[in-house]
Amino acid sequence: MNPQTHTAPQEQPEAPASFAAILPLLLFLLIFIGTGVSLSLTGVDMAFYQLSATVAILPAIALALMQGRARLAKKITIFLTGVGEINIITMCMIYLLAGGFAATATAIGSVDATVNFGLSLVPPAFILPGLFLIGAFVSTAMGTSMGTVAAITPIALGVAAQTSIEVPVLMGVVLGGAMFGDNLSMISDTTIAATRTQGCEMGDKFRMNFLIVLPAALLTVALLWFSASGGTEVALHDFELVRVLPYMAVLVLALTGLNAFIVLAAGILLSGLVGLFCGIPGAEGQIVPYSLLRWGQDIYKGFTGMNEIMVLSMLIGGLGELIRYHGGIAWLLARVDGLARRLAGKDGRKGSSRVGESCIALLASLADICTANNTVAIILTGGLAREIALKNGIDPRRSASLLDIFSCVFQGLIPWAAQLLLAGSLSRISPLEITINNWYCMLLAVAGTLAIILGLPRVKARSTEV
Repeated sequence: MNPQTHTAPQEQPEAPASFAAILPLLLFLLIFIGTGVSLSLTGVDMAFYQLSATVAILPAIALALMQGRARLAKKITIFLTGVGEINIITMCMIYLLAGGFAATATAIGSVDATVNFGLSLVPPAFILPGLFLIGAFVSTAMGTSMGTVAAITPIALGVAAQTSIEVPVLMGVVLGGAMFGDNLSMISDTTIAATRTQGCEMGDKFRMNFLIVLPAALLTVALLWFSASGGTEVALHDFELVRVLPYMAVLVLALTGLNAFIVLAAGILLSGLVGLFCGIPGAEGQIVPYSLLRWGQDIYKGFTGMNEIMVLSMLIGGLGELIRYHGGIAWLLARVDGLARRLAGKDGRKGSSRVGESCIALLASLADICTANNTVAIILTGGLAREIALKNGIDPRRSASLLDIFSCVFQGLIPWAAQLLLAGSLSRISPLEITINNWYCMLLAVAGTLAIILGLPRVKARSTEV
């Protein structure tokens, strides 16, 4: 997850495990993705924007409210509990701050200045890998992929405006770098949840996790380098260094591990001060005054630009809580646990370790797909993953790493995840376009799978006992 909160979902008595509880999520995906695909096939422009996801999810919520034997009033309360869950509200606050910072920085010319400054230093062939490494570095320091996406997306859009690189490609790079740090950072919610549930130290998990993801990161950098080496055109323009300060400050504060709220609020404040003291770019390159009133209007403009994503995030949170209450998550956990038992058979602890690791990866993946929240996915599945690890002789460092890796893989690929929604909202493109360009998460899935199949990395085993 992202905004450094570690609260588990609200405790509500759950119904018995039920596949039917997952049907609302499937209905939402069918309506939203099906409509976009069908319109794309008929040649409609911006096909996935013709039907808002906030509307497509309403029939799914209605179906979830009709399920179960509890009174409607109780189910509505459960839905609202999910809407107001602390992680959901935290994400919504980050949406607001990210929108306010992006709008203010754009208004004072900070984005254009930062892009031109960066392009003057970075060789054209290294723009894409450089952007990925910056995202990876910032997200590892901040421990939040959401804050990283919010801080770096405007820069990526500026690069798109002054180069021949397409926006979906740049946004895929930004998201990949953000998910790198979300997975590895020792102050990330996912790391904290994974290590606590599996009973290992953060530093030990980091080293194991890093060895698994390193090949994916290196291959991503190499592919990005080669893909941009075929003649990327760069248009350089003059810039004022003072207008780069808001982004420089945000990046520096992020690297100190400061809370994402404070980082983005500081960006809004510094952007406004630069505009007030230095003016803003006007027509024909002239500098015009910037007032407190205009600053306030720009902040509000950024807030309103986040309305759709905020509403969708809250609705998804409520739907996820209903799915959990009706036994959907329990059904998934039971199916994976049963699969682990059947496949392990009488192979013994060592012989069944790969089967156990595969089931842990599957657990994390399915839970994240259903909840669209990698921290919650780890919290929900951590106990069962621990049992599978103990029964199959799996090192707790590996079980913690696999939980974190595969939850982050799908958090960076499912179009209804908060990170993709934020990136799509800021860049004005469909989250699906970003998904297909997020090479790092795809390669991370391959690296994690190969690590299970090949038993890599081979390190000295540790007891699975707490």
